[in-house]
Amino acid sequence: MVLVLLFVLFFHVNFATVVVSGPSMLPTLSSGKKVLVSKAYWLVGPIQDGNVIVVKQSPGPDGYIIKRVYKLAGETVDTLNAPASWSLDRGPFTVPDGDVYVLGDNRSVSEDSRRFGPLPVNEILGKVVAY
Repeated sequence: MVLVLLFVLFFHVNFATVVVSGPSMLPTLSSGKKVLVSKAYWLVGPIQDGNVIVVKQSPGPDGYIIKRVYKLAGETVDTLNAPASWSLDRGPFTVPDGDVYVLGDNRSVSEDSRRFGPLPVNEILGKVVAY
């Protein structure tokens, strides 16, 4: 019984479920799909380019958004995916320290870093580990 209680506590502290809302992650994740998220990076590995993450953010109707990591701090974003507010005469856009640049898989409808810029790493709720 104690072992079960410890497992439940461990799971509650290190994992959460989040419901996908909207079409921005199609075809990978459809609206209404539940995903398992973890911030226990010691267990699931650090955030890397290509990971799907959940970020606490006001643009999301639910107070969070689910996007794919495109670039991490210090990495350069290609011209086609640079923020709309970035003037190309300033040179290439580099993700600032402490931030992450995210894109939706369904780029034609996704509101992502191209629109609102990079997001602070400390706003990441976790990495999607199962869907």
